[in-house]
Amino acid sequence: MAATGMFQATANIKGAVSLINQLDIERFPRLLGRILQKLHVKEGKVFTDDEEDKLQASLGLQEKKDLQLILDILSFIFEQAVYHVAKPSVLKQQLLNIDLDEAKVDAFIEVWSASAKNVIDRVRQRDFVNSQLDDVNWQLNLQLAQDQKTKMKAPNAVLELGVRSQDKKERIYVEFSHTELYDFYNKLETIQSQLDSLSK
Repeated sequence: MAATGMFQATANIKGAVSLINQLDIERFPRLLGRILQKLHVKEGKVFTDDEEDKLQASLGLQEKKDLQLILDILSFIFEQAVYHVAKPSVLKQQLLNIDLDEAKVDAFIEVWSASAKNVIDRVRQRDFVNSQLDDVNWQLNLQLAQDQKTKMKAPNAVLELGVRSQDKKERIYVEFSHTELYDFYNKLETIQSQLDSLSK
């Protein structure tokens, strides 16, 4: 694996690295261990909502979105390491290349070295989704006043996803508020950066 190919310095990665570099190093290895332990699980979150609230407080993060960004990027880093079956020395250089501080990099390498083989085996054994996206349609809605809030406007977007799985076709409708759509866009950006890095 070439030293430049595993991570792209997207805005999300830069933002997450800045936050990660400020985290307490004493708590960091346990956080990494929990994420790596759950990496092979296809559905569900690494932490429950209650655990996320406690984690946010213990890490001293002001915003929930900062915690979510950190968790997403830490998971992404491990997913990339699994995909590339990265040796510890290669992963270390990759993490230094995105300006992760050395103490955090050492914690990553320690956790990865101890668990990599088991995690890679578990990820390989899980079933992968065999559905494909056929088409996407969308529409914008503007919901006007409810009750006494006569000046209230609530814009939302509805995505219509045409999904095909073997001989079965179905349509899935997803409604987003402005904030939800923005969060979804940021997740798509992370996915796109992963795809870009894999195609190089």
